[in-house]
Amino acid sequence: MTSIFIGTDTDGKRQELLLHRANRHGLIAGATGTGKTVTLQILSEGFSNAGVPVFCVDVKGDLSGISQSGSKSHKLHEKLISRAKKIGLEDYDYKSFPTIFWDLYGEGGHPVRTTITEMGPTLLSRLMDLSNVQEGVMAIAFDVAEDNDWPLLDLKDLKAALTFVSENRKDLLYEYGNISAQSVGAIIRNLLVLERDGADEFFGEPALKLSDIMREDMSGNGIVSVLAADQLINHPRLYSTFLLWLLSELFEELPEIGDPDKPILAFFFDEAHLLFDEAPKALVEKIEQVSRLIRSKGVSVFFVTQNPTDIPDSVLGQVGNRIQHALRAYTPKEQKAIKSSAASFRPNPAFKTQDVITDLGVGEALVSVLDAKGRPGIVGQTLIRPPSSRLGPATNSERKNVMSRSPVGSQYDEPIDRKSAYEVLTSKRKKIAEDKEAVEEKAAKQKAAQEKTRAKTNTRSKTKAKKPARRRGRKRQSVWETGAKQVARTVGSQLGRQIVRGILGGLKRR
Repeated sequence: MTSIFIGTDTDGKRQELLLHRANRHGLIAGATGTGKTVTLQILSEGFSNAGVPVFCVDVKGDLSGISQSGSKSHKLHEKLISRAKKIGLEDYDYKSFPTIFWDLYGEGGHPVRTTITEMGPTLLSRLMDLSNVQEGVMAIAFDVAEDNDWPLLDLKDLKAALTFVSENRKDLLYEYGNISAQSVGAIIRNLLVLERDGADEFFGEPALKLSDIMREDMSGNGIVSVLAADQLINHPRLYSTFLLWLLSELFEELPEIGDPDKPILAFFFDEAHLLFDEAPKALVEKIEQVSRLIRSKGVSVFFVTQNPTDIPDSVLGQVGNRIQHALRAYTPKEQKAIKSSAASFRPNPAFKTQDVITDLGVGEALVSVLDAKGRPGIVGQTLIRPPSSRLGPATNSERKNVMSRSPVGSQYDEPIDRKSAYEVLTSKRKKIAEDKEAVEEKAAKQKAAQEKTRAKTNTRSKTKAKKPARRRGRKRQSVWETGAKQVARTVGSQLGRQIVRGILGGLKRR
C-alpha cells in the first residue's frame, strides 16, 4: 500500500495521501460539525492498514469507535454504502482496528505518565513562561538533584529540590551560582497552577515508553493509540504540556531517517489551537522547531482545528497536506480567515476556492495533498470516504473489553512510588532536626549539670561563712612586755610556794 484513499473530487479525481509524502505534515480544519473527526478517523484507518502506528487525541469520545467494526444495523448504514459507491470505493467493508486506550487520569484508558527528569528544566520553564533568572534556578535544582542522585519523578520531588536549594543557597553559591529565594517562590507558585490542573496524575512512574505507542499487531497493522481527552481538554495547560512533551521525546529519541517510504508514526493534534492560545513565544518557537525537524525522523504530524488561523504562520508553513472542511463567514474576522485559507491552496480553474469553502456540505472538503515530487496538488472539492470502523463512540463495556486485552495494561495500570528526591530530602531534613534536637538536649543537660555544681559550690561557701574565723597567728609582743610577763610569772610562782610552805609549817607546829 503506497497511499491512503481520502475521497473523490467533483472532477472524478481520486484524492490520495502518498505515504512517502505524509511526513510533510498535514492540516484538517473546519467548523464544528462539518466532519473533521471522520476525516481524522479515515486517515487513522489508512495509516493502520499500511502498518503505521497512530497516536490521536479523542476530545469528544467519538474517535473511540475506531476500536469497533462498523455495522449494517447502524442508522447511517445506507448513507455510508451510498457514499462508498458514489466515490468508487468498490471494496468498502466494515472492520475494527487494533486500539490501545490511554488517559492521563487513568479512567478512560491506561494511565499516561512521565517523570520530571524526562520533561527536563528547559521544557518545564518554557511551559511556565519563566524568566531567564527563574529558568536558571530551575536548571540548578535539576543539576543539584542529578549530582546527588536524587531522582526527580513527580511534582513533590521537584518542590523538595527547589526548597533545598533555597535553604542552602549560600553553600551552593560558588559551585552552582546565585539562587534567589524569590525566584524559587515564583517557580513553586507556577507549579501549583499545574498541580491544580491535575499534573500530579501526569508526573510519576511507570513512565510511558515510546515503543508502546509505536506498535503493530500480529497481522502487521499499526496499532491506534487513542488518548481520552474529554476531561483533559478542560485543562489546556496540562494538555499542551503532555502533547509537546511527547513530540519532544519523539524528536530526541528517534534516529534521523530522511524521507522513508512511509511514516514510522502518525500523530494527530486535535483542538490544536489549545497549543498556541496564550502560549509564550518560547513555547511557540519550540513547537515550530519540533514540527520542522521531526519529519526527518519519519513522524507525520496532523494539526486538527476549527480555523487555519488558529495555527501560527511559522508552524502552518511546515504543513504540506491540507484538508479544509466548511467555514462560516458571519463576522469580518471569519471572512478574513476564509480569504486567508483559500489563498493557501493551489487554485483550481473550475471554481473559486474562497466561495466554495462556505458552501461545503457535511463530509465534503477542499483537499490538496503533495504529489510524488513534493508539489502541492491542485485543490479539489472532495467527497470524503466513509470509515470502515464504527461511526460513533464505543460503549463503556466495549472500552473496558479492549483495555482488558491490551498488551500494555499490566505495565501501566498500577503506579510505582519508589524512593526519590522527596523521600531523600525529607529523611535528610528529619535527621538534621533530630541531630539539632540531640545537640540542644546535650547542651541543656550540660547547662543543668553546671547549674547544679554552681549551686553546691554556693551552698558550701555559705556554710563556711557561719563558723568563727580561725586566728592565723598571735599578736606580736614587744621584748619588754615579754620580759615583764616572765618576771611576774616567776615572782608569782615563788610567792605562791612560800605561802604554801608557811601554811603547812603552821599546821605541823600544832
